[in-house]
Amino acid sequence: VQLQASGGGLVQAGGSLRLSCAASGRTLDTYGMGWFRQAPGKEREFVAAISRTGGSTYYEDSVAGRFTISRGNAKNTVYLQMNSLKPEDTGVYYCAAVRAYGLGSQPYDYEFWGQGTQVTVSS
Repeated sequence: VQLQASGGGLVQAGGSLRLSCAASGRTLDTYGMGWFRQAPGKEREFVAAISRTGGSTYYEDSVAGRFTISRGNAKNTVYLQMNSLKPEDTGVYYCAAVRAYGLGSQPYDYEFWGQGTQVTVSS
């Protein structure tokens, strides 16, 4: 599956952004989905995951309560709503998919990756 991430941008601390991950030509309801981010000079880190069914979600501790991962009604899009953004949330955000139930928190848990979208949070 080919994934396209979008919605990044520059926002002030405390602001919000909504990222989208869209699949071309197919639905994502048979894939577990995740979002990761990578800051300059750092390793890619887990942000959030949603199960194939959409019934379960899992968040990295620093974003729990601020970020929400969800599936779109059209079944070919997954969203990451990010509220109360902090400068430490800055990075390139990637969406990922796996042909399984999902909820993995490691990059090797996923098979397919989007190209990334830049999120910059200014203080």
